[in-house]
Amino acid sequence: MIPTLARRLFLAALMTAPLAACAGQGLMNGASAGAIQQAAFERTASGIVVTPAEGAARRVRLEVYGPETIRVTATENANFDLPASLMVTAQPSTTTPFQVETRGDLVVLKTAEATAEVSRETGAVRFLDENGQEVLKERPGSRELSPVTVEDQQGDHRFLATRQVWESPDDEAFYGLGQHQQGVMNYKGHDVQLAQHNIDVGIPLVVSSRNYGVLWDNNSITRFGDPRPYGMIADQLIVRDATGRFGGLTASYYQNDQLKVQRQETEVNYEFIREWSRWPEGFKSQPGQPVQTGDMGKPGQAGVKVVWEGTLETATAGLHKFRLYSSGYAKVWIDGRMVEDNWRQNWNPFDHDFQVQMAANTRVPIKIEWIPEDGYISLRHQDPLPAVDQGALSLASEVGTAIDYYYIGGADLDGVISNYRGLTGKSVMLPRWAYGFWQSRQRYNTQTEVVDTVRRYRELGLPIDNIVQDWFYWPENAWGSHQFDPARFPNPTQMVKDVHDMNANIIISVWPKFYPTTEHYKQLDAIGGMYTRNVDVGARDWVGPGYANSFYDPYLPAARDLYWKQMSDSFKGMNFDGWWLDSVEPDMHSNLDIPERTLRMGPTAIGPGAYVFNSYPLVNAENVYNNFRREKGDERTYILTRSAWGGLQRTGSTLWSGDVVARWDNLKDQISAGVNTGLSGLANWTHDIGGFAVETRYSNPAGMKPEDKAEWDELNLRWFQFGAWSPIFRSHGEFPLREVYNLAQPGTPLYDAYAAQLRTRYRLMPYIYSLAGDVYQRDATIMRGLVMDFPSDLKARDINDQYLFGHALLVAPVTEYKARSRSVYFPQGADWYDMLTGQKFAGGRSVTVQAPEDKIPVFVRAGSILPTGPAIQYTAEKLDGPLTLIVYTGANGSFSLYEDQGTTYAYERGEFSNIPMTWNDATGVLTIGARTGSYPTMPANRTINVRFVSGPGADVGNFDAAPAKTIQYDGQAVEVRR
Repeated sequence: MIPTLARRLFLAALMTAPLAACAGQGLMNGASAGAIQQAAFERTASGIVVTPAEGAARRVRLEVYGPETIRVTATENANFDLPASLMVTAQPSTTTPFQVETRGDLVVLKTAEATAEVSRETGAVRFLDENGQEVLKERPGSRELSPVTVEDQQGDHRFLATRQVWESPDDEAFYGLGQHQQGVMNYKGHDVQLAQHNIDVGIPLVVSSRNYGVLWDNNSITRFGDPRPYGMIADQLIVRDATGRFGGLTASYYQNDQLKVQRQETEVNYEFIREWSRWPEGFKSQPGQPVQTGDMGKPGQAGVKVVWEGTLETATAGLHKFRLYSSGYAKVWIDGRMVEDNWRQNWNPFDHDFQVQMAANTRVPIKIEWIPEDGYISLRHQDPLPAVDQGALSLASEVGTAIDYYYIGGADLDGVISNYRGLTGKSVMLPRWAYGFWQSRQRYNTQTEVVDTVRRYRELGLPIDNIVQDWFYWPENAWGSHQFDPARFPNPTQMVKDVHDMNANIIISVWPKFYPTTEHYKQLDAIGGMYTRNVDVGARDWVGPGYANSFYDPYLPAARDLYWKQMSDSFKGMNFDGWWLDSVEPDMHSNLDIPERTLRMGPTAIGPGAYVFNSYPLVNAENVYNNFRREKGDERTYILTRSAWGGLQRTGSTLWSGDVVARWDNLKDQISAGVNTGLSGLANWTHDIGGFAVETRYSNPAGMKPEDKAEWDELNLRWFQFGAWSPIFRSHGEFPLREVYNLAQPGTPLYDAYAAQLRTRYRLMPYIYSLAGDVYQRDATIMRGLVMDFPSDLKARDINDQYLFGHALLVAPVTEYKARSRSVYFPQGADWYDMLTGQKFAGGRSVTVQAPEDKIPVFVRAGSILPTGPAIQYTAEKLDGPLTLIVYTGANGSFSLYEDQGTTYAYERGEFSNIPMTWNDATGVLTIGARTGSYPTMPANRTINVRFVSGPGADVGNFDAAPAKTIQYDGQAVEVRR
C-alpha cells in the first residue's frame, strides 16, 4: 500500500487528535429527542438493524450467531454488501431464539444468555450477560470509518480505515491476539501490531478475564492498544547529541574498535533495505537493492560497531513507549541503565519494546550500541496516551470495508474459545503420531542422512515418531519444481518407505515460492496465479548466485487448484505423511518496508495486498488441507506452518513460532507466545527447540570454546525440557546438529537428561492424547494460561513464565543460565505436588523450588488422576498395553480417558471411546466408570494399575513403581478403594 494524501491525513489525525475527546458523550452535540425518535430500526431474521441519529456509521447491524455470540457490523452507507469472511465459516443462527424490544433510546436484542443494547442516538453497543450484568461496552463516539486510498499495480482502490474502542475496567486482563515475542502474558496497557512476520503471528481475537472475546474481522494490518503508528524518536521528542547540540544523536562508526566516522543523526534508522543508502562511505558492505541481504548463519560486516549517544527530552510527562527493531547485537541504556540487550540473526530483525517514565522538560541520557553483522536497526517512540485511553480495549485497522466484529461470550475462557471455534471451525484432530517426538534440522542434505537419523534413534532406544525433510532437496536452480536432486535423493519413495518401516513418519517442506524458470511457475503465471512484482524489479534470493523468484496467489481459485495439483503430481506415490508450509506470511523478500511488501504480495484475486495482508497463511493452509483430505479420504491431514490467521485450527495445522534465536530471553518469550496462541483458539503449537538461529560462538564447525559449549549445552537442554511439555515436541535449528546423539554422547549425564525427557513424554501419552481428544470433543486448550483455570487469582493473570499442561500439570521452565532453582507461584484454590518427589505445596503463594540442570519443575494439582502408559518407542506401540492411573489425593477430581484409532477421521463419525474416572477424596474411592463409545480396534479388556500419591516418597516419580491396586477392566464400572 502506497500512502496517499487521504491516508496521510488520516494518520496525522490519529497522531494529533485528543483521543479521549469523545469519551462519555456522543460524538456530536447530542441529537434532539425528535431525531432519536426518528432514528429507524428494523428487526431482521437474524437480528436488528439500527440507523443512528449521529456518528460515523450510517447503519449498525446486529446478528445472532448463537446464544452467546453476536455479530456487530457498522457501515458508512445504507447496505451491508460486504465481502465474504475468510476467517468465519458460520452463518447467522436459525435456531437461537431472540427477542427485540425498545427501552427509551435503546434497541435491545436478547437471547437466553446474552443481551445487546444499541443506542439509537449514537449507535454504540453494550453487552450484558444472562444476569443482566454489563460485560462489554463500546465507548460512544469512538467508532471511526475514515476513507483511505490504496494504490497498487491495478490503480487506486477506495477503502476505510476503521477503529472501535470499548471501555475496560482497571482490573481487566487481555489475552490472545496470536503469537507474539515480547514476553507479555497480559496485554492490558500494551500495544500489539498484527502484521505477519517471521516469528510474530497476528490473530485478531482478543479474550478477556471477564469471560468474553472480540473477533475483529479485518485482514489488514491491525493495532491493538494505541492506534497511532510509532514514529522516529525526533518526531515527538527533543533530541540532542553527546555535546548537547540540538537536532540528533552523536553517531560513531567503528571498524575494529577504531573510530572512522562521527556525525549527528536525526534518527536511528537502518530499518529496511531502502535505508542502507544512509551508511557512511566505507561501511556499505551490503549489495544494493534488490538483492536479499544476509544469509543463514553467516555473519557480515566483521569488526563494525555503531554507537549513538545523546539525550531525549519531552514536553509530555508520563510513560513513554519505545520500540527497538534490530538484528545483530543491540544494547540500549536509558539514564545509565541497560534496558535492552538483544541478538537476532541479521536477516530477521524484530521488535523489542520497552517503556520509560519521563518527566517533562528533563533531558534523559540515551546510548545505543549496535554490532550489525549485516543486520538492521531502528528506534521508534510513542508519546503516552491520555489517561482515559490507557488500558482501553481498542482495535484499529488500516484497510477495510466496514467495522465488523463478533462479541463472543462464555461461562469461562474455555467457553469463549469454544464459541470462537463455533464461528471459525472446529479444531480437527491431528494424527496421534503428531504428539510424539519430532526430529528436524536445517537441513538433511541427503536421503541417507534422513534414514540414518531415524535408524540411529531406534538403535539407541530413544523414542521418536517423526522426521522432517526441510527445504533445498531440489536442484539449486529449481525452487518450486518439487523435484528431488537425484544426486542427493536418488529414490525418495524408498526413503519414505524406509522411514515407515521403522515405525516413523516423515513430512516434507513445500513453499509457496517458485523460480520463473520452473514449469510450475510458468503454469501458474499463465492463469494469472503468480505475483510478478518480485521478478519484475529483479529481486533475487540468497541461494547460490541469487535467483529470481516469487509466490503464488492462493486467493485465486484456479491457482489454488493448480498449486495443489503440482504438489500432488510431484509427490504422487511417495506417501509423505504431511506438509511443512514455510514462509507463508508471506516473506517474499526479507527486510522490505511494509508498503513494498503489500505491493509484492499482490494484486490478489480479491483485492490489493494491503487489504488481505494478514490472511495468506490461512488461505494457503486451507487449500492444502482441503485438497489433501479430498484425495486421501479418511487419512488425517498434518500441516506444520510458520504463520496463522483466525480459523487455522480447522486445517489440521500446527503453528510453530518461526526462526527464533538461541538466547535465554528468547526461550522465555516462547512461554507467553505459546499460551496466548492457545488463547487465540490454536491448541496445536510448537517451537524450534534450542532456537533456530545461533550466534557464531555456537556455530563454528571447528568447535566451541569451553565456556560457550557449557552454555549451549545448558540452553538447549533447558529448551528441550520445555519442548517435552509443549503441545508438539519438536527439535529443529541450524548448526550445531540437533539430534540427541549429536548433542550429547550416550552414557553421559547430558545424554541421560535428554533421554529422560523423551521417555517421560511417551509414558504420558495416554494423558496427552486425551488432551488432544478434548481439543476436538470439548473445544479444550492444551497449553493453558493460569487465568483459564484460576480466573479469580489476580496474581496469576500476569505470570509469563509458567503455564498449565492440561488441567492437571503446572509447568515452570527454567530460562536463566546456571539457575538451579526458581520461584514458582502456585495458583490459589488448589494444592500441588512435585511430580518427581511428591512434596506438597499450598496454593496462593510463591516458593523457591529446586531445579537441577537435568530436571524441569512440574507439579500436579491435588485431585488429579494422571493416566500413564508403558515404555514405548513410538506412539502406536502397545496401544492395548497396561495403564497406570496415578491419583494425587487431597481434593476431589475427575478425568476422562479418550481413545480412538489414531490416524483417521472416523472420530467425526463417532468412532471413539471415553473412560470416565472420578476420585472422591473423603471416601478414598476411585471410580473407573463404564466406557462409552467404541471404535473397531479398541481393546476390549485392559490391565489398569492404580497408585496413590499423598506426599513425598522415593518412588513418586518412578513410572514403574509398584501399584497399590491392579484391576482387569472390561468396560464396566469398577470402584478401587485406597
